[in-house]
Amino acid sequence: MPKKKSMTVSRVLSLVLAYLTLCLAGGAVTSVLLIPSVFAANKVAQALVPSLQVEGIDFDVTSLPQKSTIYAADAKTQIAQFYEDNRIVVPIKDVSKYMRYAVVAREDKRFFEHSGVDVQGILRAFVKNVFSSEHQGGSTLTQQYVKNVLLVTAEQNDDPIAQYHASEDTVARKLREMLISVQMEKKYSKLEILQGYLNIAQFGSNRLYGVETAAQRYFGVSAKDLNIVQSATIAAITKNPENYDPSIEKNQAEAQVQRNTVLDLMYEQQYITKKERDEAKATPIKDTLNLQPMTNGCENSGDYAFFCDYVVHKIRNSSEFGKTQAERDQLLKEGGLTIVTTLDVDANKLLMEAARKTIPPTDPTGFEIMMASIKPGTGEVLGFGVNRYYTSGGASDETYTSMNYMVDQIDGGGAGFPVGSSIKPFNMVAWMQAGRSINENLQTTTSYQTSEFACDNYTGKSTQYYGTTEMWQVSNALGQGTVNPESPFLGLVRSHNTTQASMGAVIGLCRVADAYRAVGYHDATTLQNIDQTDQFYSPSMMIGTVNVSPLTIANMYATLGANGVECTPIALTKVTRKNGEEIAVPKANCHQAIDKDIAQTVAYAMNQGTIRPDGAGTTTKLTNVSKTFAKTGTNETSYMATGGFIPGQVATFVLVGDVQSPKGNPVANVAINGVYSSYWDGGTIAAPAWKMFMDNYAKAKNMPADTGKDYGNPASKYMTTSSSVTTIQGATIGSTTNNNSQSNSNSNSNNSNSNNSNSNNSNNSNSNNATTQNNSTNSQSNGTTNSGR
Repeated sequence: MPKKKSMTVSRVLSLVLAYLTLCLAGGAVTSVLLIPSVFAANKVAQALVPSLQVEGIDFDVTSLPQKSTIYAADAKTQIAQFYEDNRIVVPIKDVSKYMRYAVVAREDKRFFEHSGVDVQGILRAFVKNVFSSEHQGGSTLTQQYVKNVLLVTAEQNDDPIAQYHASEDTVARKLREMLISVQMEKKYSKLEILQGYLNIAQFGSNRLYGVETAAQRYFGVSAKDLNIVQSATIAAITKNPENYDPSIEKNQAEAQVQRNTVLDLMYEQQYITKKERDEAKATPIKDTLNLQPMTNGCENSGDYAFFCDYVVHKIRNSSEFGKTQAERDQLLKEGGLTIVTTLDVDANKLLMEAARKTIPPTDPTGFEIMMASIKPGTGEVLGFGVNRYYTSGGASDETYTSMNYMVDQIDGGGAGFPVGSSIKPFNMVAWMQAGRSINENLQTTTSYQTSEFACDNYTGKSTQYYGTTEMWQVSNALGQGTVNPESPFLGLVRSHNTTQASMGAVIGLCRVADAYRAVGYHDATTLQNIDQTDQFYSPSMMIGTVNVSPLTIANMYATLGANGVECTPIALTKVTRKNGEEIAVPKANCHQAIDKDIAQTVAYAMNQGTIRPDGAGTTTKLTNVSKTFAKTGTNETSYMATGGFIPGQVATFVLVGDVQSPKGNPVANVAINGVYSSYWDGGTIAAPAWKMFMDNYAKAKNMPADTGKDYGNPASKYMTTSSSVTTIQGATIGSTTNNNSQSNSNSNSNNSNSNNSNSNNSNNSNSNNATTQNNSTNSQSNGTTNSGR
């Protein structure tokens, strides 16, 4: 590296004059080239007058835009990459000596001699350009680095004027680059400048920048491991990235010619031996390539794509990553972030397998199956399952979708879904929060005046509900009557709607709404709690006429599986900038939402529903763990559901239906995956998918067979039995069967069989579509509402 010398203003002016002369020269003016001061100016560009600044531009290599990478929870499995410029910045020590030699030989052989501007190179280029058809540039590596930084900075600042000036073919631009280059050489060492150039230069088409990305793309190695022939190949590309990119087959012949030119230059400049050059030139370029795929965004993330899309929406919607969405997008695409997520590779794989084995993507029904899993007590979203393939844009093939049905609308999902009887465990939460026993005998009926669900000046967090004189008609499975009396316990075990209605009439809807909110409910479209959304505030919400995303209700079940601890679902665990600084991520805010005795008692009742002969959830019974905590649900013939948990391990919710036309394409009298049934419900289509995943996940995680055996211990204060029957003031008694509420042989109990032909059917008057759902119609109005298991 040459020793730096001082320089007078007159010599600086000579340099400027020489440059202007070279840029403007033509005809007789070429005689100026013989001016002695010009020939003596090669070392002149060393020290400019102090007024020349570097224009406030950050030339630190670490400030360059870099791609961000999203990883699974193991911090190793790559989910996706995001970039405007596909670049990975590396220090010069991590670039092989051959790569350094190759780029200097090709671009600037006097790089280690000049001081930012190579006047000899300029003269040579001028002579070539004037006296021959060959065009040469004459810019040094330093000048090229300056030009690239100015252009990148203008793009980052979204400044079209600066972009124009950074790339215009004018004397002003070249002079500006010269002056900054000289200043650069005063501030940075040669190796720092070479490092900057190697990281900013374009080394391929499709916005491939930087030597590390090029090394990985073309040869599947790191820049530090590049050999002679690989280095020469990459160094040759910068002259014409679109035409010399060797990954494009039609370019390979010319790319080989250019590579060999670099090899000759390396030999001439004594960076390699003749033998090394000849051996390298004799190697066909196609034999040296080991092309690696270039991925940008979620499109190429395979079965991780839906989770990837969820992560992207979380970043775009979170103020932790910038004040505006535009800032957050820029950070994602240019910030070089390392993003570690909550995705469990095993969970996501098994969810996808369960979804597609249950209903193949090409199934003639066109039904969607949507699955979401979350870890109780942490809020960590473990993965999604869906029988669709992800696309970021529109697709005519209905097996593809850009909508993540499993999440809220703001996170890329739809308007939510009614979930039928799978909401019922949370009615029991409300019941116990009101201080009631689950074995209390209730008078039940098939007709309720909505005013019976009034909150009676309830002082909780909910708004008041008063109801009207309108009657809500409600029945049990397949339009059956009711069981009178019946306890909340058996009402949940058997999934009886009429008992749920009686519970609501006793305690009022406000307590029910607050219980939903406490365990994590919010509307999928507005993100409001149920008590803040009048259109959902009706008695029929107790049998699932809500608009909720599968992930939200999975989280509600997670609260039951975590001893009453509710967490906000999270997708991110750690986000690190390229300089190692961590960015705060949205928190789960885990807290004790309901009393653990209530959670344990509800879990007990859910488990009984899977093992009792009259239980509605026998098809959910797990094989690989000792206890099953699950609840099925059916919404008319439009949506079938199942939710449940393995305590402390995983909570999962499954939903099946035709998202685009739930009413026009009912889940009834149809063959699903080649199996015909006149009546499908949650127990016959959603439950098997839930069981398949939960069993396989327990096996994959080596969960002991006794997992959960100590869970679901009911609190005695909620189990007391009374011989009296709680009546509903003003209720109209419909068709009833007066049997003891603890009887196991109840004529209306829905004993499961292999076909579940007696399973309850959830009917409400709402149509539901992922994009145009309208659940605002009061489903209790002048009709019968059925919700089944």
